[in-house]
Amino acid sequence: MNVFSHPEFDNHEHLSFFCDPETGLKAIIAIHNTSRGPALGGCRMFPYASDEEALRDVLRLSRGMTYKSALANLDLGGGKSVIIGDPRKHKTEALMESMGRFLEQLGGQYIAAEDSGTSVPDLKVMGRHTAHVAGIKEHLGFDGLPSNGDPSPATAYGTYVGLRMAVKHGLGRSDLEGLKVAVQGIGNVGYRLARHLKDAGAKLWVYDIHKDQMDRAVDELGATPVSAEEILTLPVDVVAPCALGAVLNDSSIPRIQARVVAGAANNQLERPEHDAALQKRGILYAPDFVINAGGIIDVFHERTDHDHHKVRAHVESIATTLDEIFTRASREGLPTGTIANLLAEERFRHIPAQRQHTARKLAQVG
Repeated sequence: MNVFSHPEFDNHEHLSFFCDPETGLKAIIAIHNTSRGPALGGCRMFPYASDEEALRDVLRLSRGMTYKSALANLDLGGGKSVIIGDPRKHKTEALMESMGRFLEQLGGQYIAAEDSGTSVPDLKVMGRHTAHVAGIKEHLGFDGLPSNGDPSPATAYGTYVGLRMAVKHGLGRSDLEGLKVAVQGIGNVGYRLARHLKDAGAKLWVYDIHKDQMDRAVDELGATPVSAEEILTLPVDVVAPCALGAVLNDSSIPRIQARVVAGAANNQLERPEHDAALQKRGILYAPDFVINAGGIIDVFHERTDHDHHKVRAHVESIATTLDEIFTRASREGLPTGTIANLLAEERFRHIPAQRQHTARKLAQVG
């Protein structure tokens, strides 16, 4: 397995491989960049088909977290971890404890949060052996309601406000009444996003690999269920990818009928050039590492000066950032993802040493 020559390797600062035969844990932790502060990113558990697939995912995801934190104006760097295994079959308390011990070995360089396949209770189990987990404290959420630390509500809300801005730019409308939206993935974030859209008057089409989650959206939100093959290519206004990444590719992009792509999934573009492919087809793409930043914003505030009014305002600033990206992309004739990358790099490439020290100190308060 090549690392330094891997196509997804982007001068990552650190990469760790962990194995615990006793619990069955096989995990990878990737730290991309810590110029703004310690790396923070979710811990994902997924039944990867190969070690190569897991490595590719963690390299891409960790890089995306660097850009996400920079564009969200957070004093954090980018990192991610993946556990190889089916969370519905292989997850055990002992395995989560083992992951916590491995996290502790990194000494706070990387802070883990909830992600696909893991939950707040899982993070609390890891927290028995390390302080370097986030999103586990009970507090008032961005909506003023009690929260157990789960960042999914903030991620979904941030995606919702970002989607509204994308609709404004891509479709020229400020309301969502009657808007047709296809949501791919109805998990913790996708379902909440669909609920926001339903409440705003949108019509929903949904798909999820788990039938029970899709059935819930049908029963509770009046959504129309469709197949995996259909969900991205329906004659709708917006496609919202909220599952795994690389769904915008050579196969799907030519068949997309929607004029806007705005969803919560990470790394939606299979390759960087697919950003330009969407632009060429006249499809407005809301860069995923911008629109789905609500969760990390919530987690950051939990570890510092959590005030739900500040959190909500910070999450809603996602729309402002997207407005800037869409406007600049239109003016300069460049793809939206390219503009987002440029803005992020301006924010994490050249950080004064004193700010790095302050950021690390602030972000590790918990």
